Amino acid sequence: MPGLRFGLPVLAAALLLAALTEALVIAPTEAAMGDIQRIFYFHVAAAWAAFLAFFIVFAASVAYLRTKATRWDVVAVSAAETGVVFVSVALVSGSIWARSTWGTWWTWDPRLTTTFLLWLIYVSYLVMRSMVEEGPRRATFAAVFGIIAFLDVPIAFMSIRWWRTMHPTVLTGSGFSVEPAMLPALFLSLAAFSAFLLHLILLRSALERSRQEVTELRRRIGWMEERRS
Repeated sequence: MPGLRFGLPVLAAALLLAALTEALVIAPTEAAMGDIQRIFYFHVAAAWAAFLAFFIVFAASVAYLRTKATRWDVVAVSAAETGVVFVSVALVSGSIWARSTWGTWWTWDPRLTTTFLLWLIYVSYLVMRSMVEEGPRRATFAAVFGIIAFLDVPIAFMSIRWWRTMHPTVLTGSGFSVEPAMLPALFLSLAAFSAFLLHLILLRSALERSRQEVTELRRRIGWMEERRS
């Protein structure tokens, strides 16, 4: 694990540097949209990382309900917080792209709407956790919430196939819709954001475990002081 904690951020940084170089310098300029299209690589990667984070929330929530092991609750909340960050990046970068391409910062397009709903759901998940006292009861509620919340992920992903939408489709039935010369930048961005996501989840999980240990220590000290008095 120490090797992973050291190697993962190094890998993520190297991949991100390669992705930036490929996306901003090497990849060709899109004929219709121009240089604003280059935000596409990071927009797609951020959305992918968010979907991956929310899948981890789902898997960790299932694991908690089956085992009642606190470590899975830690993974779930860490992935949820990280996923909210990445879906926020996807929404903001998408709005910047939409302003240039569609002439508006926001439209209630099916993909945008379902992604915004995803953001609201997982923010609500975090708010719910903050309102319930820490312990098995909160972890159980959060696990059930995390499982149900994941239902919007496939809906958001499939929205551009199920409904009429202005949002471009990256992956079609016949393959990728982008030019072959743009694929290295896209793949590097996906890999970089995935590695960065996993690093952040590991880091946040370690912080959460430390916080829980401090909370438990304070509880025991308070209990001992009450016994003395």
